[in-house]
Amino acid sequence: MSSAISPWPAPRSERVQAAISIPGSKSLTNRELLLSALAAGPSELVDPLESRDSQLMIEALTRLGVKFEQLGNSLLVHPGTLAGPARIDCGLAGTVMRFVPPMAALATGRIEFDGDMAARRRPMHTTIDSLRALGVEIESQSQSLPFAITGTGRIAGGELTIDASASSQFVSGLLLSAPRFDRGLILHHEGQHLPSMPHIEMTLQCLRDRGVRASQIDTASWQVEPGEIAGMKVQIEPDLSNAGPFLAAALVTAGSVSIPNWPSSTTQVGAMFPSLLEKMGASWDLASGTLTVTGTGRIRGIDADLSEAGELTPTIAALAALAEDPSRLTGIGHLRGHETDRLAALVAEINRLGGSAMELEDGLAIEPAELHGGTWQTYEDHRMATAGAIIGLSVPNLLVEDITVTGKTMPEFPKLWSQMLGAN
Repeated sequence: MSSAISPWPAPRSERVQAAISIPGSKSLTNRELLLSALAAGPSELVDPLESRDSQLMIEALTRLGVKFEQLGNSLLVHPGTLAGPARIDCGLAGTVMRFVPPMAALATGRIEFDGDMAARRRPMHTTIDSLRALGVEIESQSQSLPFAITGTGRIAGGELTIDASASSQFVSGLLLSAPRFDRGLILHHEGQHLPSMPHIEMTLQCLRDRGVRASQIDTASWQVEPGEIAGMKVQIEPDLSNAGPFLAAALVTAGSVSIPNWPSSTTQVGAMFPSLLEKMGASWDLASGTLTVTGTGRIRGIDADLSEAGELTPTIAALAALAEDPSRLTGIGHLRGHETDRLAALVAEINRLGGSAMELEDGLAIEPAELHGGTWQTYEDHRMATAGAIIGLSVPNLLVEDITVTGKTMPEFPKLWSQMLGAN
């Protein structure tokens, strides 16, 4: 932790009653930014997320020749001729380090990629190996960041088999640029499991919305045909995963939290929150586009396979640490390769506060225990920080090591958290 950053005292609260507007989806924003950069004409993104991850994507695309113009709550994207030389800072953004390299291979010249020190520990071998298999020249010493691509302006495409067990982002990264491959792409996944399938469906839907012929062939194969990517106006949905900590506050405080503009149909994995929270003791209602979650004062344990929604795990684990029954969260072994090893981090921090958590081969087991105050470490991970804030609603004297890491996907988090608690 930097000496310039003071720990954040997590506020306690009872019976929260609030309505909170959540900023745009990071997953959708960064997909639409990249598709807009590859499109045949300009695009307008309405209410895109403004965060470190989205800014890193914008800076990466700018270095490749794309131009951006802010107009009120809209971001205008003007595609350009993709060319190096360029140096891309991925920060700690998985969408940048895994979505941009296939696009960079469509540029001419040398494109270098690096990121935060923690990013160098994140799995990247599948991106590197898959691009090499497609004939792209890549310099890499470690099968991770840093590496460099020398693009020729085109990729032949065709048929490719990869192992995306570590992250569905490897699949999405290839599919997003595939319309610009000469022959498109037929992509197969081989491996024991494929996490976060809804994120792949999100990618396919974003492509289809822009006129690309993109489909799922079977449970582990996808096809994107070559063709033009349309420039268009896109309304970015609120980030439903980022809504999770606020909805969880309703359970912890026996209160009620409403999120407006909740989509009735979406590919976001955060749409699973209402059903998950209901299993943990909440009630919920979706009326006129507003989701309201209400707590009863009891938090039940849960046995849940989160393989399709791993990013929801820190929020569910925080609630499980406060629950009156045991919980088992499975299907999430891939979280060991996220911003940090989230399984190890959650176990360490829950146990640091007197809890009872242990790692499973593919998940977590959490037993009821009385928690006490202390410092909740954040590991440069935005979702670890928000998990600490959830527990702090109930546990006195809890300090979150570095709340500023929420800037990765939601810079407004501390302000919105205070707004929620101030609306009692």
